[in-house]
Amino acid sequence: MAFQPIVDITSGEVFAREALVRGPAGEGAGHVLSAITDTNRYAFDQQCRVKALELAARLSPPASREKLSINFMPNAVYEPRACIRLTLSTAERVGFPPERIIFEFTESERIDTDHLLSILSTYRSIGFMTAIDDFGAGHSGLNLLARFQPDIVKLDMDLIRDIDREPAKRTVVRHTLAMLADFGITPVCEGVETVGELAALRDLGVELVQGYLLAKPAFEAFGTPVLPLP
Repeated sequence: MAFQPIVDITSGEVFAREALVRGPAGEGAGHVLSAITDTNRYAFDQQCRVKALELAARLSPPASREKLSINFMPNAVYEPRACIRLTLSTAERVGFPPERIIFEFTESERIDTDHLLSILSTYRSIGFMTAIDDFGAGHSGLNLLARFQPDIVKLDMDLIRDIDREPAKRTVVRHTLAMLADFGITPVCEGVETVGELAALRDLGVELVQGYLLAKPAFEAFGTPVLPLP
């Protein structure tokens, strides 16, 4: 696993670390995911959760409040409560509080909405936080959000790219942020790569940001983000 921080740009503190799958020699996610099939998807999804928790527990400083964001594959979950048992037992074994765990999924994957809602509702009832990744780039989008409001929505990086130079993107993001505020959902803007993009998001009132400008993913380590001055 590699870990990339989600940073609160109002305080400079790390809100969460996203666990990103890597090969044993640091190979990228695409290399690893290319080997995933219907046969091994469940085992892969389960082991990713275990590895992320084991590493995060070892890397987290004592009394840390930073959250851990774990990507999961809804199509690998055949029954939510049965498939969460290993995650819960691992969290207990390594001493990582469940309330500090965020489960995020990408809405770019085609999934059965009712099945997904069953997973999200189950995770919420257990005490996990939930997040939609790549919001604005997927298949379900607003229809899903109307049926279930997660704790966090991560705006797709294509909406953030060059937002300081494209007024239409600022309009879309501004109205999306207002909608999320009405729902009581915390927004995260990901894929921030330039000082101009960061400044535009600050002007829009964004607090949580993720991207190469602040910190690249660190292989089996918790990197220290660098927050450019306003």
